[in-house]
Amino acid sequence: MSHHRFLSDKPKWLVPLAAIGGLLLVILLALGVLGGDSKTKPGTTSIAARTVPANAATVRIARQAEAGSSVWQGTLRSRLAVKIAPKLNARIVEMPVHPGDRLKKGQLIAKLDDRDLQAAYNAANAAYVAAQAQAAQAGADEKRIVDLYQKQAATRQNYDAVIAQAKAARAMANQAASAAQQSKVMLGENVLYAPFDGVVGERFQEPGDMAVPNRPVISFHQPDDLRLEAAIASQCAVQLELGATVSVRIDALRQTLAGTIDEISPEIDPQTLTQQVKVNLPKTPGLQHGQFAWLEARCQAPQAVLLVPASAIVQFGQLQAVRVVEGGQWQMRHIRSGKRYGDQLEVLSGLKDGETILLQGELGQ
Repeated sequence: MSHHRFLSDKPKWLVPLAAIGGLLLVILLALGVLGGDSKTKPGTTSIAARTVPANAATVRIARQAEAGSSVWQGTLRSRLAVKIAPKLNARIVEMPVHPGDRLKKGQLIAKLDDRDLQAAYNAANAAYVAAQAQAAQAGADEKRIVDLYQKQAATRQNYDAVIAQAKAARAMANQAASAAQQSKVMLGENVLYAPFDGVVGERFQEPGDMAVPNRPVISFHQPDDLRLEAAIASQCAVQLELGATVSVRIDALRQTLAGTIDEISPEIDPQTLTQQVKVNLPKTPGLQHGQFAWLEARCQAPQAVLLVPASAIVQFGQLQAVRVVEGGQWQMRHIRSGKRYGDQLEVLSGLKDGETILLQGELGQ
């Protein structure tokens, strides 16, 4: 009872003050203000050198002139890709194709309602028949008036009038024939067919939708003839030539392909200052229309870079190191690498020109 009374008689500010004091003590210890001179001095810590094995391969590092390369993103597109749209307003009654379907040339894509077209064709055909009958009657009147006029049994005025009516009737018959033919052609436009062998990309409309001219119902492309299309800087495009070989990296396939430049657009985009470049690609399993890719081209002036074989680099997680040889001994040294040039990597820091390293990165791991 007296013990509780003693605690309650202490000032309330004493507990927070003790907590703050303890916190300051911890901070001073962490900063090294307290605890003596036991901190490790800054700088590198030497590691004991190891003897280079007698059969170990070494390489002397030297700067080499390499043309700088640049990378641009692009898209794989088929050389032959179209969007199929109808020529008339009609409701879609049938569409048996779906994305991914492979179609042969002439295979049905969609069928439109043709009742209005059929009625228009019937009307145009009837008008043509009537015009033919009037032209035939006018032709008979023309022959009769010619005979009468030659016998001087008809006036010149009647003769000219009948001849003009006959010519007008023939012209009307020809016009009606053209209208009937046009109506017949439009009647055949109610069915959409595949223009070539290919694959359905997207399906934009469904049966029951109203088809409108210039509004596509599907996208269609050839899947076997793909090119990379990329917009690159104009100052680099002027250094490229048709037929030149460039590298194309496909991240989805984890492959780098050798392509040839097939087309360089002469126009420069005024907003991005880029030119469109198209690169032919070899037939490779897994390539798809619309796939993302990278175009790598060397269009910068050559510059001296320090290169080391990729096999000489030892990986420690995200860190890289090499074994530097000096006086028959080797030590591990961390480096920072840059661009890759074939089977070699550029060294940005950690090595100097003329130093020697162990060639096999796996040695002694």
